[in-house]
Amino acid sequence: MEPDLFTAAAEERQERDPTSSPLAVRMRPRTLDEVVGQRHLLGLGSPLRRLVGESGGGGGGPAGVSSVILWGPPGTGKTTLAYVVSKATNKRFVELSAITAGVKEVRAVIEGAKRAAGGFGKETVLFLDEIHRFSKAQQDSLLPAVENRWVTLIAATTENPYFSVISPLLSRSLLLTLEPLTDDDIRDLLSRALTDERGLGGAVSLPDDARAHLLRIAGGDARRALTALEAAAGAAIDKGEDAISLLTVEETVDRAAVTYDRDGDQHYDVASALIKSIRGSDVDAALHYLARMIEAGEDPRFIARRLMISASEDIGLADPTALPTAVAAAQAVAMIGFPEAALTLSHATIALALAPKSNAATTAIAAARQDVRSGLAGPVPPHLRDGHYKGAAKLGHAQGYVYPHDVPGGIAAQQYAPDAVHGRRYYEPTRYGAEARYADVVEKVRERLRGEED
Repeated sequence: MEPDLFTAAAEERQERDPTSSPLAVRMRPRTLDEVVGQRHLLGLGSPLRRLVGESGGGGGGPAGVSSVILWGPPGTGKTTLAYVVSKATNKRFVELSAITAGVKEVRAVIEGAKRAAGGFGKETVLFLDEIHRFSKAQQDSLLPAVENRWVTLIAATTENPYFSVISPLLSRSLLLTLEPLTDDDIRDLLSRALTDERGLGGAVSLPDDARAHLLRIAGGDARRALTALEAAAGAAIDKGEDAISLLTVEETVDRAAVTYDRDGDQHYDVASALIKSIRGSDVDAALHYLARMIEAGEDPRFIARRLMISASEDIGLADPTALPTAVAAAQAVAMIGFPEAALTLSHATIALALAPKSNAATTAIAAARQDVRSGLAGPVPPHLRDGHYKGAAKLGHAQGYVYPHDVPGGIAAQQYAPDAVHGRRYYEPTRYGAEARYADVVEKVRERLRGEED
């Protein structure tokens, strides 16, 4: 029996008793128009609409439907989109999971697709979930079928496909990036689940404070939002209540509501406290504020940006690895998202909090900018000016410039700054951490630049 998304037996049981399936399953969209979010992928003529035959021509002709790779964090609708295609398309639909399937199963699907096309003129759509779990050899087995359009592939992945999917398969497919759902998207989804007969059918209401807490819990994950709503609604009904209170939500999901407004004072106050705790080297306080931001559903990219700023503002050259650590954390967060991103943010926060501190880079650029604003600029010394164009020598440009690589030690005794700021010192290194070495170096360099002997 060919695998597919939902077996006939399960569908029949759901029709007889809708409540036998989880709320997240019952509320799956039946058409692309019911899909929440991802509007950038659902326009007229989009690959997904062509797959379900909504483009007017059914995706046939000289411009056939391309295979697609759906990339996005959990709960953004990858499986949902495949489900909609499976219900709406007139094509043969087969589903495989890279967790359990291998080359043997892939080849069986391809052979079945050839038979269906040759014997019945029926095209096959193959949905492959978790494609990043396939090895290179397993992905290679898909290439002939995709290239010859024996199957139209819909592959889903939560990992960056440029790292997890082989290049030949990427080049033969359209990469569609799914964005995290917004609060408005999740809010619409909750409202629909509360009133729709497939959902809770108006059995309970959801006050604003409880709704706001569910939005924070969801973190842009539709499945998580509906699962939490179902648990809270069940608890409220068991209590004989017709409204889901904030206390009920807290009890059922075992998570207290965090006082935090992502658009108000709490957003900036907690973020400020996080950075000041890192600056003060209190790693435990920093982790507390980090946890508050994570639990409140703060955008992990915002947290990562603050950590990158802190690495330069408060640590600088006292620990030259701080900024690379923060940048790597930001890149990782963008690739993996929550919940795993919490580990990366913790890693970076601990490293920054325990690093030696220096604000020398901060005060150096601030002092230099202040001089420029005050008018202390002046012309570039003639020997430093560009001398590559015709006539530059007549103007005295680049004349007398000493090429540092031609002198012992690589430091030439000559003036670099304009006269207005010549001799001013902006960078004043501390003796903390690795910056102590820079403190020794900069003094020796300044002496050599002045022509003083070692």
